[in-house]
Amino acid sequence: MTAYSATLAIDEELRARRRAGEKVLHLGFGEAGLPVPAAVAAELAEAAGRNGYGPVAGSPEARAAAAGFFARRGLATEPEQVLFAPGSKALLYALILALPGDVVLPRPSWVSYAAQAALAGKRTLGVPVPAEAGGVPDPDLLARALRDAPDAGMLVLTVPDNPTGTVARPDHVGAVCEVAGRHGLAIIADEIYGELVHSGARAPSPAEYLPERTVVTTGLSKSMALGGWRIGCARLPAGAWGERLHAELTGIASEIWSSLAAPMQAVAAHVLAEPPAIREHIAAARRLHGAVARAVHAEFTAAGVNCRPPEAGFYLYPDFEPLRPRLARQGIDTGAALAAALLNRHGVGVLPGEAFGDAPEALRVRVATSLLYGDTDARRWESLRSDSPAGLPWVAGSLAHLRDALTALRG
Repeated sequence: MTAYSATLAIDEELRARRRAGEKVLHLGFGEAGLPVPAAVAAELAEAAGRNGYGPVAGSPEARAAAAGFFARRGLATEPEQVLFAPGSKALLYALILALPGDVVLPRPSWVSYAAQAALAGKRTLGVPVPAEAGGVPDPDLLARALRDAPDAGMLVLTVPDNPTGTVARPDHVGAVCEVAGRHGLAIIADEIYGELVHSGARAPSPAEYLPERTVVTTGLSKSMALGGWRIGCARLPAGAWGERLHAELTGIASEIWSSLAAPMQAVAAHVLAEPPAIREHIAAARRLHGAVARAVHAEFTAAGVNCRPPEAGFYLYPDFEPLRPRLARQGIDTGAALAAALLNRHGVGVLPGEAFGDAPEALRVRVATSLLYGDTDARRWESLRSDSPAGLPWVAGSLAHLRDALTALRG
C-alpha cells in the first residue's frame, strides 16, 4: 500500500485542527501563500471557454513561451523540447517511469521523489548533501556510492532546495554533474524554486554542466503561487537522446493526463512570456519569502538550534542536536518525536526530517514559512507590499507563537 504524502497529510491535519478551534502555527506545508494577480485571473477567465483537448505536449503558444523563458536563463530552447503537464509532480513521475535504472537522491530530499520511485518499482540510493547546501549530494560521496550501484540510472537534483532552503554553489553542481556524466546517469533537475532565490541571483542549473543528459522541470506553483492550478513544464535536451525521451514522455502523458487543461495553457503562455507585471510580482514574492524566512530563522538560532541560513524559497531545516540532552529528559529522541511534541504540546506543525529521507534519530525538522503571510487575500497583499512584513501583526503573532514554543521546549 502506498503511503499518503507526508506534506499533504500534515496540511490536511493542521487545517482540520484549525477548523476544530485549535490554535495551530502552520509550518508544515510548502504552499506559496500569495494572492493571484488580477491579470493572471483575467487570463484564466478569458480562457474558460476553451474546453477542448489540445496537443499532448502543450499548445504552440505555451511551448513557445516556455522556450523563451528558458532561453532568457541561458538555456537555448526550441518549443519542440518542451512538455507541459498538470503540475511538475506528474512530470517527475513520468521521467522516473521513462528513464532506465534506479534513482539516486540527495539526502535529505523532497518527500515525493522516493515515493514515486517506489511506485515505479525502482530502488533509491540516498547520498548525503554537504553541510553548506542541500538539493545536490556531496560529489565525493556520490562517486563512492556509484561504485557499488551498477543499476543506478538517474540522479535527481533540486536547485534551489526543498527541504533546506539553500542553493548549491556552481562548482558543487558542476562537480556532481561531472560524476553523473562519467557514470552515464541522466539528471532530473527540479528547478521549481528557481525564481525564488532571495538575492535575485540565478541558481546554477545542472543543464549548464551536463546539457545532453539533463531534463529540467519547473512550474508556476511556487513563483506565482498557483499550486492549485497545477501547471508544470519540462525542458528536454536537444539532440537524439532528448528527442527519444521527449517521445517517450509524450506517450506516457497521452495515457495518463492527455494534456494540460487548455485554460491553464493560456495562463502558462501569459506568465512564461514574463510581462513586466509578472516580473514585478515575482520580485515582490522573493522579497517577502526572504524576509519572513530570515525572521523565522532568527527565532531558531536564538533558541540555540542549528539552522542553515535561508537562501531561496520558504524553507528551513533546523537541527535541534544542541538541545538533545534537554529534549531527552522530555522523552524526545527522534525527529518524529520532536515534530509530535511541537504539534501536540505547543501547537506548531512541522515535518520530521525522516519524511525527507533523513536518519530517524536525527533531531531535524522541515519548516515551511510561506503560510504566515495572512489568512485573507487582503492580508496577503499587504504582506507582499510591505517593506517590513515580519512586523505586521499577523506575522509578528506567528513569530511570538514560535518563540514561546521554542522557549517551552528548551525547558
